[in-house]
Amino acid sequence: MVDTTIVFADFTGSTGLYETLGNSKAADTLTRATQWIGKLCESRGGRVIKYLGDGVLMAFSDNTAAVLTMAEMQRLHRDRISTWPEHVRMKIKVGMARGPVIEQDGDCFGDAVNLAARLSDLAGAEQILVSQPVIASLIDHDDIRSRNLGMMDIRGKAGPVEVHRVEWQGDTSAEFLTVPASLDSLLVPSTRPMSTMTLTCLDLKTSFSGLDFPIYVGRESDSHFPVNDPRVSRMHVRIDRRGNNFLLEDLSSYGTWVRFVGSDSIIALRRQECNLVGDGEIALGASFDDFSAPCISFAIHGAPEPRRAI
Repeated sequence: MVDTTIVFADFTGSTGLYETLGNSKAADTLTRATQWIGKLCESRGGRVIKYLGDGVLMAFSDNTAAVLTMAEMQRLHRDRISTWPEHVRMKIKVGMARGPVIEQDGDCFGDAVNLAARLSDLAGAEQILVSQPVIASLIDHDDIRSRNLGMMDIRGKAGPVEVHRVEWQGDTSAEFLTVPASLDSLLVPSTRPMSTMTLTCLDLKTSFSGLDFPIYVGRESDSHFPVNDPRVSRMHVRIDRRGNNFLLEDLSSYGTWVRFVGSDSIIALRRQECNLVGDGEIALGASFDDFSAPCISFAIHGAPEPRRAI
């Protein structure tokens, strides 16, 4: 069997579309939207295996063409929906995997198909999640940027899978992934104290600072901050520090929720990021609505101002 790159592209928000437009108009809108994806796929050398109501299953023999096509699709769709009414702005999420595939009776089967479907389920709106073989099989890919999200628990897989996210947003992602340090910061070490973070869960309390970051919170005992609960992924969240700012990134199978002290708002993350400021709580694998959700508290201690001479 020849290795094939399998792609699942699904529209988010289709349920709300039916509620807003009614069954007939919503079905027509989704049909035209999925056919647009199919035509783009075929124009770039891919094949549509089948349409799935609010999504498309595709196959590419050329792995690099598959990644470039999905990145192009996201950029084109972002521009297309910029003028659409807010209530019909469906976004696209993509899962991709590469491996041996069997095609039979208008369908395809294999581990790559199952994994691509799972990655599509896990992806957030406007995200492209891919397996490690997709990244490893890229050829002449200087213009393709990706971020390693680490090992993730995938339903149906015996062990964790290495997952990457394709950064298709152009200059924005380039700045995010390759932020150049200024010459001064490289040559002259800062003497000002940096902010620190303290995490607390039940009787476990740990403070992190300096070169401790990035840190991982997860179910594994060797995590920087282990949380033993079956809903917590082995590596659930990654917390990094940029200057005196802290960035939390969800890497989990079931999601992460964040709320800050003094605010009723809750931020739900699924393969997404948010800045952590002040004090607050993080729910892992279940929302705060579930009283049994495994939660950790965080407290960020700002860098003290230097004392003035008297």
